[in-house]
Amino acid sequence: MLEDLTQKLEKALNKVTGQGKISEENISDSLREIRRVLLDADVNYKVAKKFIDDVKERALGSEVVNSVTPGQLITKIFNDELTRLMGGTSFEISVNPTGVTVILLVGLQGSGKTTFSAKLARYLTKKNRSVVLAAADVYRPAAREQLKLLGQQIDVPVFSIDDSTDAVKIAKESVIFAKENGLNTVIVDTAGRLHVDENLMDEVSAIKSAVKPTETLFVVDSMTGQDAVNSAKAFHDRVSFDGIVLTKLDGDTRGGCALSIKAVVDKPVKFVSLGEKVETLEVFHPDRLASRILGRGDVVSLVERAQEQIDQTEAEDLGKKLLSNKFDFEDFLKQIKMIKKMGSLKSIMGMLPGVGSAIKDADIDEKEMVKVEAIIQSMTKEERKNPPLLNGNRRKRIARGSGNSIQDVNRLIKQFKEMQKMMKMFNKKGGKRMLGKNLKKFRYN
Repeated sequence: MLEDLTQKLEKALNKVTGQGKISEENISDSLREIRRVLLDADVNYKVAKKFIDDVKERALGSEVVNSVTPGQLITKIFNDELTRLMGGTSFEISVNPTGVTVILLVGLQGSGKTTFSAKLARYLTKKNRSVVLAAADVYRPAAREQLKLLGQQIDVPVFSIDDSTDAVKIAKESVIFAKENGLNTVIVDTAGRLHVDENLMDEVSAIKSAVKPTETLFVVDSMTGQDAVNSAKAFHDRVSFDGIVLTKLDGDTRGGCALSIKAVVDKPVKFVSLGEKVETLEVFHPDRLASRILGRGDVVSLVERAQEQIDQTEAEDLGKKLLSNKFDFEDFLKQIKMIKKMGSLKSIMGMLPGVGSAIKDADIDEKEMVKVEAIIQSMTKEERKNPPLLNGNRRKRIARGSGNSIQDVNRLIKQFKEMQKMMKMFNKKGGKRMLGKNLKKFRYN
């Protein structure tokens, strides 16, 4: 995510971080380079210029104290200004405290509105909201069917009038449906177009007037850069929305949209979508994204993702088994499934400080995890619980059953034995006592 931007900014900032003092000359040279980086990333020209001016003004007006190097100071200033540029703080979605909350989703075709509507429904149900999805996209083929399938996945009802092409009627009746069934939240998925036109704006305006939404969110594909910013401005000038959703941010290496859109439209980014699965939705935190852009990772979001996806009791049980050297292939399989819930290995590693740029060109093969799962699942339950049983004949059977080579099976068993040896040595050196003490204190929340 934004890896090209991160790499180029790190290179540009190194020119000033290595200086013994901050001067107008070395600041100006670095900021010229950073402005080029921002423009290459498709950041709006006026936004890039003002950002550079603000950083320069703060840098030249700051004194370097003994405990801070010029590099640390300029990096902090850059981090602060990036955070401010993207909105400064996170914004939660608004809800109606006395009646039905209606959330209207608008945006161009292909921006990911339908998928996002399901992600948002899942997010809100976890916050004890009772949600219905309204299928008001009456033009795109299979849009209603897609929404119904997504609704089934997250166990949320979908309101649809299959023989109707009247999007306004569907939106209005979905609110009536919510009231009659004791549901307090309606998410209206609307149609888009390939570009902004009068028909699209007229329909969105009519739906908004009919349902009077508590919140209107503009959903946009972040990978489209300045085109996304321009369409956001066109929508806001005509329809007026309350917040922005950036989809496909995990595939955006440049970051022009994420850095520009708040400054141009003056509306906060509220959510970011980081994949196709319904779990991959996060509240937008400008400070955390700024930290990732500067190569510092995002440990807070990583911990929050672990909190949501990993069962605390199960994690503690696995930890205790590791400490007591009773960890077997059954436990190993559970561990793999926990990690997979949190997302791809590359996305997880990219949230660790200093790791993002290091793995930029690394070939992290997610298929290896699938291979390991297949091998373990081809073992009998007895073999998983008691790895010494795995003799030559059993290994050949497991290789055939998992569709892998005998070498793959042998390699996994060898690595597993080495891990067990390492844990044994660690425990002998007092690690068990130290980690066991910390394990009792450990809580995800």
